[in-house]
Amino acid sequence: MAILRHEIWEYESDGMTLNACCLAGPLGDGCRQQLGPNVRLLNVFEAGSHFEAMTVYNVYLGRGAYTTNQAWDYEDYPDEWVQEQQATPG
Repeated sequence: MAILRHEIWEYESDGMTLNACCLAGPLGDGCRQQLGPNVRLLNVFEAGSHFEAMTVYNVYLGRGAYTTNQAWDYEDYPDEWVQEQQATPG
């Protein structure tokens, strides 16, 4: 199973403080670019699927349990994604 690094970010939008969970490395570049200039990295963690990542994200932020009706949420991340993260320092 592929285990990927994830990042939890805090950012401001329209005067509100919001959070985002992005993949670390190049796979999360698009996510991070949407956050704007005043962002703060809160936490880095590892997960093997989108469901696992969202569960960790919700627990970290003190939210309720993550639920989904999407079967793909439970699928393991592709091994190629790990190789891409490992090729990028950090």
